[in-house]
Amino acid sequence: MHPDYLEKVLNAQVYDVAVETPLDLAGNLSTRVHNRIWLKREDMQPVFSFKLRGAYNKIASLSAEKLKRGVICASAGNHAQGVALSAARVGCRAVIVMPVSTPGIKIDAVRQRGGEVVLHGESFDEAYAHALELEKSEKLTFVHPFDDPEVIAGQGTVALEILRQHARHNGPIHAVFCAIGGGGLAAGVAAYIKRLRPEIKVIGVETFDADAMKQSIAKGHRVRLPQVGLFADGTAVKYVGEETFRLCREHLDEVILVDTDAICAAIKDVFEDTRSILEPSGALAVAGAKEYARQHKLKDKNLVAVTSGANMNFDRLRFVAERAEFGEQREAVFAVTLPEKPGAYKKFLALIGERNVTEFNYRYNSGSEAHVYVGIQVNDRKESLKLLDSLHKHGYPALDLSDDEMAKNHVRHMVGGHAPQVCRDDVRELVYRFEFPERPGALMNFLEKMSSGWNISLFHYRNHGADYGRVLVGMQVPAADMAAFRDFLQQLGYAHIDETDNPVYKLFLG
Repeated sequence: MHPDYLEKVLNAQVYDVAVETPLDLAGNLSTRVHNRIWLKREDMQPVFSFKLRGAYNKIASLSAEKLKRGVICASAGNHAQGVALSAARVGCRAVIVMPVSTPGIKIDAVRQRGGEVVLHGESFDEAYAHALELEKSEKLTFVHPFDDPEVIAGQGTVALEILRQHARHNGPIHAVFCAIGGGGLAAGVAAYIKRLRPEIKVIGVETFDADAMKQSIAKGHRVRLPQVGLFADGTAVKYVGEETFRLCREHLDEVILVDTDAICAAIKDVFEDTRSILEPSGALAVAGAKEYARQHKLKDKNLVAVTSGANMNFDRLRFVAERAEFGEQREAVFAVTLPEKPGAYKKFLALIGERNVTEFNYRYNSGSEAHVYVGIQVNDRKESLKLLDSLHKHGYPALDLSDDEMAKNHVRHMVGGHAPQVCRDDVRELVYRFEFPERPGALMNFLEKMSSGWNISLFHYRNHGADYGRVLVGMQVPAADMAAFRDFLQQLGYAHIDETDNPVYKLFLG
């Protein structure tokens, strides 16, 4: 017998700690996308995230005996703060297990809200396993971040507020957008809305590199992802909940996917309308609303996006600012080959016209040509494609790099021309993009697992203020060692992508 979520949401206990957040019209964004975009401001909760609702509803539902023993959770993010504050409000002990790599700012935030922090393991999975051990040994109650009916119902109160608040405005709601990590928010919102207003679409939003719910719904069973992208760390979940999967499969109209650039653009959109800075997962629903409106060619519709969190690490803003222009398709990046002859630059700049050049990296290649990495401000994607076509028509070999992660994260900072030929005939330089954990020893772990017979021929790292670092590595590996190299990648356990055949590498670094 499944829970009655309409009843559970209506009876949810959240307002002892949570607040009813505003439903604000994003005026500038609405004008640009030709639809009314409403922001459900969960970033304005006391812990700057909706997670407080579900955590408190779960804790408030516990018996006096369980509250006396205390609660426990595993989290390095918003759920941890929600559990700590909720437990403090009802006067019970809260143990929060976090990976040892958790940034100090997050640890301090949990402690300031009364949580007992236990640092254990190198990853969330290890911290989670240790939390389950402590749950048994200390007879604590586990507060799951998403896969619990009380947590789901607590998150569902977001939908209750949306329907009540929007009733004061003109026109029906066309769709409500929710970020999906484990699925608690989307499940609670969808279960409530579909009982009362089934004509309103409820759309889940995930990133392309963490789409566990979309894949699970497509296959009819929960899919465990081998790895997930970590930029939107609040929704970087490999395996969605059993109950959240059931509800999302039954009630969601669609799950839409967006990329890092779209999220960065959404962060900028919300800042321009509200002067608030969302974390990447907090802006996921806004990016999804924009993409959905574009795909379905919507006009003059009411679209509600839940801005689900604002616990942004300040150091990440540089990266967000760099990538926001790509997300809005206001900047195009090209690799252009110029002939080394008088007048070549002048002709090239004439083709660019009055457009603003945002970046220009040049490296002499040979006696007859040079490669240029250039960023150009454009109005939209159509203009960048038109410019690329113009370059081709005038005899300039050119590649559009606007969607190339290696180019945008690494090559733009290290254009230096071709390296001297240092590989023997039986050795090939392999180039990989890695996501290294941002913690002491991550590089040493890489080097220790790597064979002493393989030389590192290229290395580029740039801090983006995240819990992981983006690293580009070139390694010289003999052909006979390829099986061992594949074993090394598997044992290392870091997310990685083979970029050896990327044309950008061949143009600027190969």
